Amino acid sequence: MTDRNELLEAALDSLPEGVALFGTEGEVIFWNQAAQGITGYAAMDVLAQTLPEGLEPLQVEEIRNEASPGGTTLPESRRAVARARHKLGHGVPVIKRVLVLHDGLGERIGAAVLFHPAESVDALPQGENGADKGIEESRGDFEERLQMEFDDFARGGPTFGVLWIGVDQAEELRKTHGGGACNAMLEKVRHALAQGLRPAEEMGRWGEDEFLILAHERNAEMLAIHAQTLTGLARTADFRWWGDRISLTVSMGAAQAGGDAAETLAQLLERARQAMQMSVRAGGNRAMVAAATAPTAAAEDSTCSPS
Repeated sequence: MTDRNELLEAALDSLPEGVALFGTEGEVIFWNQAAQGITGYAAMDVLAQTLPEGLEPLQVEEIRNEASPGGTTLPESRRAVARARHKLGHGVPVIKRVLVLHDGLGERIGAAVLFHPAESVDALPQGENGADKGIEESRGDFEERLQMEFDDFARGGPTFGVLWIGVDQAEELRKTHGGGACNAMLEKVRHALAQGLRPAEEMGRWGEDEFLILAHERNAEMLAIHAQTLTGLARTADFRWWGDRISLTVSMGAAQAGGDAAETLAQLLERARQAMQMSVRAGGNRAMVAAATAPTAAAEDSTCSPS
């Protein structure tokens, strides 16, 4: 008769995604063939220890043996972007899921991490960032937050929306006054927008002249009102450079999650990006909310009069 453990190991080895099993102290107790193929590390490199330097994003912290009420709690599942490093030194972005494992009595006995290369999922639309590594790093951190929010929403969590913001004067100011003036202006816009954010909202750089806001309005109508308010705040920012007062305006595109149950995070962001571009083509200094079913149409145009 085939040994049960051998059968389970063979089954896990046959999976196309990496599987790492961790004990209660965070030590690796199983590492399948796909995990080796993705990271370059063989099982003999990682078993009975915590993961080596470069694989820390896949590591699971110590799992405490806490009993779940009644022993019926389902395993936790979290999906996020992790940026590991291959044994040969190059970066390996992956999408990982963490499952906390319980025994029959509900006590936590370990954890499983399942991961696959991030290239196998829809790439998120990005703003222009030139060669600025700082923007890339900031965008990477914000991307993880967006993915976690989207996954929570997909599991029945609260709805949310995204606001894609382009600064209308950025390109011209960079040409006429240089990068220093443009960066100072972008910081002024960021500060002005921050004044109008709700306590739970987050904002990050998404491109050289672009920002993205993770909003928590309950529906598209409320998101449209919020976008209009933020557009007005940007317009009232007082920016001066060497004595010259420069008027600031933004073009904003908004998209609310939930219009299409099959929509991915990439598609949600693409709707917001296209709505922002429609704002630009309409002359800027306004916000447009993308229709739920087609990113090429704007359901609502919250136009602000030029200052």
